[in-house]
Amino acid sequence: MEKLSISDLHIVLVEPSDTQRKIITTLLLKEKVKEIDPVSTLAEARAALKSHSADLIVSAMYFEDGTAIELIKFIKEHKDFCDIPFMLVSSENRLSKLEEFKQAGVAAILPKPFKPIHLSRALNASLDLINHDELELELFDIQSVRVLLVDDSKLARNHIRRVLENMGLQRIDEAENGAMAVTLIKENDYDLVVTDYNMPEMDGRELSEFIRFNPETTHIPIIMVTSESSDSAHMANIQQTGVNALCDKPFEPNEVRAMLAALLSE
Repeated sequence: MEKLSISDLHIVLVEPSDTQRKIITTLLLKEKVKEIDPVSTLAEARAALKSHSADLIVSAMYFEDGTAIELIKFIKEHKDFCDIPFMLVSSENRLSKLEEFKQAGVAAILPKPFKPIHLSRALNASLDLINHDELELELFDIQSVRVLLVDDSKLARNHIRRVLENMGLQRIDEAENGAMAVTLIKENDYDLVVTDYNMPEMDGRELSEFIRFNPETTHIPIIMVTSESSDSAHMANIQQTGVNALCDKPFEPNEVRAMLAALLSE
């Protein structure tokens, strides 16, 4: 399959403000995007997708007929649209509001106003989700690497799984929390664990401690995925559990590729 470039993208831009639609459209055109379908409501966005689909959705958060999380759920639950990357553009800065979008597996979150360099990075992160680029390893056949993916959000698991599968990883088991992960770890052998931090029953820290302090699993590399700030009190101590790498949500393919290449080559 031929890889898409930014100029190949067909974007549905969902923005209720006429002024903001014009500003974002202008910035997208400057990035060489040629096909932009601007709409102002969630209903119009759904109609546009049903009419001619899209390669990428760029959306504000709030609309007269709902919020962008409803559009994300519509996309993720529709078999024809579930693989379309979603980029959120919003002036919302409350962590509690942004958390839901991070857990839903957005490709990128851009603050309003944003700089062209931030838009360029977000577009390239979205392209990484669309284009498949298998990771080459010296010590492993990437298709044989056994991964345990742990996250209590199914939307987040689906997003992370897609990123990993696009890199050639095929043997991926899933768990909804640390307790379920421990059961799987006792029954199976894994080459890598990718885990969320905040989870019910057993969180990512407790899971990491179990893996590190168990002689049979202490060798397994751990990537912890979190939407928390890297300088938060929780994250300041997380390295003490033996986590090999921290990865922010949204789960960006380029960042993950570099981590995997480093961890699985050791």
